[in-house]
Amino acid sequence: MNRKQFEKRSYIFASSIIILAIETGIMLYVWYWHYNTGIPKAFYFWGHIFIAAVYFIILLFSSAMYGGLKIGSFRMIELTLSQGFATLITNVIFYGIICLLSYRFPTIIPLLTGMIVQCFAVGLWIIASTLLYRMFFPPVDVLLVYGGTNQDTILEKFATRRHQFKVTKSMKVTEDIETICEEVPHHEAVMLWDIPNESRNAVFKCCYESDVDIYVSPKIMDIVLKGSQNLHLFDTPLLYTKADPVEAEQRIIKRLFDIVLAIVMIVITSPIMLITAICVKACDGGSVFYKQVRCTRGNREFKIIKFRSMIEHAEEDGVARLASKHDYRITPVGKVIRKLRIDELPQLFNVLAGDMSFVGPRPERPEIIKEYIRKMPEFSYRTKVTAGITGYAQVYGKYNTRPYDKLKLDLYYIENFSVWLDLRLIILTIKTLFLIGSAEGVADETEGAVSGSDE
Repeated sequence: MNRKQFEKRSYIFASSIIILAIETGIMLYVWYWHYNTGIPKAFYFWGHIFIAAVYFIILLFSSAMYGGLKIGSFRMIELTLSQGFATLITNVIFYGIICLLSYRFPTIIPLLTGMIVQCFAVGLWIIASTLLYRMFFPPVDVLLVYGGTNQDTILEKFATRRHQFKVTKSMKVTEDIETICEEVPHHEAVMLWDIPNESRNAVFKCCYESDVDIYVSPKIMDIVLKGSQNLHLFDTPLLYTKADPVEAEQRIIKRLFDIVLAIVMIVITSPIMLITAICVKACDGGSVFYKQVRCTRGNREFKIIKFRSMIEHAEEDGVARLASKHDYRITPVGKVIRKLRIDELPQLFNVLAGDMSFVGPRPERPEIIKEYIRKMPEFSYRTKVTAGITGYAQVYGKYNTRPYDKLKLDLYYIENFSVWLDLRLIILTIKTLFLIGSAEGVADETEGAVSGSDE
């Protein structure tokens, strides 16, 4: 770790401790003056220290989960949303602890008041710490080395992270490798984007030898290998990739978890589903549900159930089309339930039936899968696991993310599967429901285009 990286990490660590301590102090005040006296046996000094420590640990865990402490990586609005969710989750758990200690349900007014003060403190902290970070640590000077992908498309992605990266020079990989290597030492980092393996290896070695940081846009096989096990054949290291990345016992645990959670969620959301069904029916008198053939594990076909958000017979010409950003086929009620993701709730019954899981690659239509596989054969790898309501691509991508990039995200999930990862993605899904970009339709008819290379 070089000095600049150490300084960045130290700054983020110090900033994180400050806001966690402030939030804990606010809630400790609420506990001491409003809740401690209402429990059968009041706490004293070390008891208050224990309560503060428990709150701090829960808040730290929640903040790390939602990325609320990623100063310099997230934009201010993302940080605000992330830390706001972390604070909300922590306070819900804290109220549960208070209820257990009190043997009753005490008023939540003091807790809500404290949370308002916390949110105000978080807002000030985010503004101050982010501005200071950007003053002390300007964007990384990046040399972009790109291949077949259009340069403008890549620069558009960088434009969304101006506070992190500054592309000072771009070079196409078709240029002389020696010329590229001569340019490498003049930059803080090099971004290798969609370039052939042979060229990538050559430039990678130049960067490594020059002690320059390297960012690589991974290829499909890179992601598969990342989930490999490390083995040794005598004195030779090996990477072992299983044909089926999910163990049998993991599938059993995942299925039991799906059944229990689906039953609980159906009971909790039944009033919402009833109201939605009435609204959909009243909107145009058409059918309430929309069923469509999708594919799950092993390319097995099933009928996915959703609340109808489009006009009846939206695809009467028989051509499968993804919804566009301003699709005329979406009904007024449909716009609301799509934005709030309420149209997805009937899929809980698909989960209960075993056709879907809570977490997994999003199920696609057979005809769209065939089209993607024709241009991108690796797309079939997604069906190694059961399709899901949410997933890695839904949390970290957008609705209009390129299919090639969605595939990378889905494969990362498949190759790194764990029950813990499932729980984490379910928790993070709550955050994505409030991010407008994740629910957008495609910008135009080119969404289905597949671009990318796995040379």
